Amino acid sequence: MTLTLRGRARRLGDRVNTDYIISSSRKKETLDPHALKRWLLEAVDPGFAATVRDGDILVAGEAFGCGSAMEVAVTVVQAAGIRAVVARSFSRTYYRNAVNNGLVPVECDTADVGEGDVLTVQAGEDGVRVVNETRGVTLPARPLPGFVLGIVRAGGLVPYLREHGGFREVSG
Repeated sequence: MTLTLRGRARRLGDRVNTDYIISSSRKKETLDPHALKRWLLEAVDPGFAATVRDGDILVAGEAFGCGSAMEVAVTVVQAAGIRAVVARSFSRTYYRNAVNNGLVPVECDTADVGEGDVLTVQAGEDGVRVVNETRGVTLPARPLPGFVLGIVRAGGLVPYLREHGGFREVSG
């Protein structure tokens, strides 16, 4: 079964760290991602959160999610309605937190993606690809290992464990 997501690209640069995703100063009162989403990426663009639409796809350069390992940097992205992040590379902890929470992390060359381009992300046993519908370009992406694909399909690690009663090898 192929996981397919379609949305508008929201372009970011390199090394967008977790404190840029959601500022530490905003987390003093709450860690509720639904309360925090109004400040999503305010350090990068103060008006960003107000322009996010459900289904948007974040597109970034290298080392997306570097910095601290705070899980809320993933859950606030999801609370804003974003289901996938396409980046040249991720920090290891952000990638793992994304998988654990069901946010789809896709690694590929993002040079051919502009702000507002319409993207389709397809992830399945046969690999991952990003189709830039606006520019008519298909971007091959790093495949998701079978167990990672199983976890993100389930919506995260906890739903996966509930569904399967533990870990098992997922084909693909």
